[in-house]
Amino acid sequence: MKPKVYIETTIPSLLTAWPNRDVEIAAQQITTQEWWENRRKDFDLFVSPEVLGEAAQGDPAAARARLEAIGNLPVLAVTDEVELLTHRILATGLIPPRATRDAAHIAFASVHGMDFLLTWNCRHIHNAMISRRLSGVCAALGFTLPVLCTPRELMVK
Repeated sequence: MKPKVYIETTIPSLLTAWPNRDVEIAAQQITTQEWWENRRKDFDLFVSPEVLGEAAQGDPAAARARLEAIGNLPVLAVTDEVELLTHRILATGLIPPRATRDAAHIAFASVHGMDFLLTWNCRHIHNAMISRRLSGVCAALGFTLPVLCTPRELMVK
């Protein structure tokens, strides 16, 4: 059985974007493309309606490319547990109300038993300052916080 990976929106965004002049973003794009080409086959990948909604926003051509990249991935169901955990995460103040979708990504991945949540969002999701507390919020409802990581961290076999 392959490990299960929740693909957060920054992954298809960086995968399909035009090359960026910012060195850090360009490195993230290259790493994401390399992971997608060389490692994704080693995992079962999933998205949520939140990912599809975010990926569909913005420039129509860019949105089409993002949605095409993730178009045949299974979509996790919205459940009462996902809604409850999203609200509990937001209630802690660890993630601000303006980042409700980030809390939802964490909830989808946790409730559906993902092994990893793959993201480049290091402000609200893959953030060492909040991950331990997020783990506690998930555990209080009987869920396990998946490993929060970037494609770089899942490159090595």
